[in-house]
Amino acid sequence: MFSKKKNTKIDVEQHELVENAQKRIAQKKKLYTHFVVFLIGSVFLILINKILKYGQEYDWFIWAITFWAFLFALHIFNVFITNRFMGKEWERSQREKLIRKQQERINVMQKELDTQQPLEIEPKKKLY
Repeated sequence: MFSKKKNTKIDVEQHELVENAQKRIAQKKKLYTHFVVFLIGSVFLILINKILKYGQEYDWFIWAITFWAFLFALHIFNVFITNRFMGKEWERSQREKLIRKQQERINVMQKELDTQQPLEIEPKKKLY
């Protein structure tokens, strides 16, 4: 009685834009988190090797940090490069392309059926 429900309909395009923005924000947040964990983990690996003298005869932390940096670079590539080329627009164009191909196949099959078994048209019956 006292509450007024407003019609706040968001059209489909705006909804897709909001969802896409939320996904991109989540991706970037994960990337920044990965960067912070990478920095803290690298310092931790150096401390284990140098301060705690675990495997002191060999500087193994360099290889571990290098491998981790490679994984981090892949993460950066995925977020900023791959996603830009294969984002929502790419998915939409691929989906439309596949739908068009399927529709063409259906049309070809329909034509084949029509030529093989033409529909018989019954003559109109007189009603007297």
